[in-house]
This record gives sequence, C-alpha cells and structure tokens, in this order.
Amino acid sequence: MANAESGSEVTVMVNGMPGPMAIAAAEACLRKGLKLSPVAMTRPEIDPCILTISDAVSGKSSNVQLIPSTETDELEAAIAGAREGAGGEKNLLAIDYTHPSAVNANALFYIGNQTPFVMGTTGGDREKLMADVTAAKHFAVIAPNMGKQIVAMQAALEDLASTYPSAFAGYSLQVTESHQKTKVDTSGTAKAVIDSLKTLSDDGFSYDDINMIRGDQEAVEFGVPEEGLHGHAFHTYTLTSSDGSVQFQLQHNVVGRTSYAEGTADAVKFLSKKLQTEQEGRVYSMINVLEAGALDGFLD
Repeated sequence: MANAESGSEVTVMVNGMPGPMAIAAAEACLRKGLKLSPVAMTRPEIDPCILTISDAVSGKSSNVQLIPSTETDELEAAIAGAREGAGGEKNLLAIDYTHPSAVNANALFYIGNQTPFVMGTTGGDREKLMADVTAAKHFAVIAPNMGKQIVAMQAALEDLASTYPSAFAGYSLQVTESHQKTKVDTSGTAKAVIDSLKTLSDDGFSYDDINMIRGDQEAVEFGVPEEGLHGHAFHTYTLTSSDGSVQFQLQHNVVGRTSYAEGTADAVKFLSKKLQTEQEGRVYSMINVLEAGALDGFLD
C-alpha cells in the first residue's frame, strides 16, 4: 500500500468551485500528487453539475460533482463515500475557498463531519472561527494568506516588531491594497502586516483606514497590469516620519493565483502528515507550515 505521507492516498475536497481561487487550488493539488474528491461543495445558487479540473503542467485531470451547500444531507453522504474511497478518515481533507459569509458555518460543518480542513477563505468572524476549531480539537490550517513568500515576509516582520518595538515611533502609516473586484472583504494579509507595523510605529492606524481598491480603472492607475485585473494582490505600506523627511515603503505585488494555490496544496500535505503523527487536533498557521519545511512541492 502506498504511503499516505507521499500524497498518493490523500484525497482533497476543494470547496468553492467554480470560483477561480478554488479551481486554482484544485489544479495545484493535482500538480502536487494529491487526489481530488469526486464531490465538492459549491454556492447555493450554483446548480449541481460535474466540473472537469485539468492541470496543464502535470497533464492530470479529474471530474468533480458540485453540490450546493444547502444540500447538507447529500453533502454528508458524499463525504462519507469519499472518505471510504480514500481509505479512511485521515486521508480525506478539505480546502475552503468559498465566501466570507460562509466561513463560520463551513468550519462547523467540517468539524461535525470530522473533516480536517485548510481555510483559505478570509473574512467571517475570525475569533469565533478560532474558538470553534480550538474547542473541538480539530485539525485545521487557518491563515489569511497562503502565499509562501508572503508568509515568510510576515514572519520576518513579526520578528522585527517583537525585537525592536517602537523603532519607528512617531512615524505615520498609510496602506493601500488592491484586489480583483470580486473580493468583498479587506485583505487579511494587510491586517496581519499592519499589526506588525503598528507595533513598530505606535501609530493609531486602524483597519478602517486602509485604502481598498476594487475598481479596474483605479487598479490600473495603482500599477496593476490589465491581464491581472481578474486576479491580483497589490499592497503598499508607507511609513513617514513626523517631519516628512524620511519615508520607508514596503510592497508586495502578486498577479494571478498560482502562488496561493500551491501554498494551499502544501498546507494540505502538511496537515496530512500531522494527522498521521498527532493524536489531538489543533489550529496551525502557514507559519507552522513554513517552519516545518513543508513548502517544497513535487510533481509526479
């Protein structure tokens, strides 16, 4: 029998298709040697259908039946069948790229159906999300950003803020973030970076002060290429001294979804290993994935 750690027995239920981020995550799973569950959860307004996911890099493809989230009985039966087909409950995991309004309900659904999950969807009540998963001692990776390099940058900023708090005391902070118009919530990554920068600068900046760009024309003016309008994350953070004579600026600009999708698949592989080695579930972050060295994907 193949080793589950290699990914050959790991089956992933990618919820949120036909949304582009969920599809990109499903393609990345195929690319990294993971199997797709034959069923997945979709939005209530999407009619049940069969979607073919194809990865151009590996040449692999898989058919997935989409079931609306309102059809809970059918979904629970489908999960039971997928788990049996995967060879046991430790081999079926879920990825969630749905909608901020569904985050908390979906987490409770995964908990109730004993399905470990990677939550890539941002928004929702994050405190309740963490509390629910922690109380249930459930296996999950929850992170505001699945991009490997951005996670590393966040970790470095957290360390900088911890080591040199108030190093930028007296500096004011300005933040602009641009995403595709379909992203309805504020960037979770921006919030995490701001938390570190506020520790460094003692600025009274709040999340409400973030300049959010969601329109195409404004995004282009901000520097987003036209080919990236349907999928991008452009962030600029600016720290300015009180007299305006000194300015520091941090940027991270991403076009497309590949980096997030591959990080998501890596998080699944990381969580799968934890299922094999840990007796009790907990919430992991992408920092944990990074520290475990679980970011080197593979192709079959």
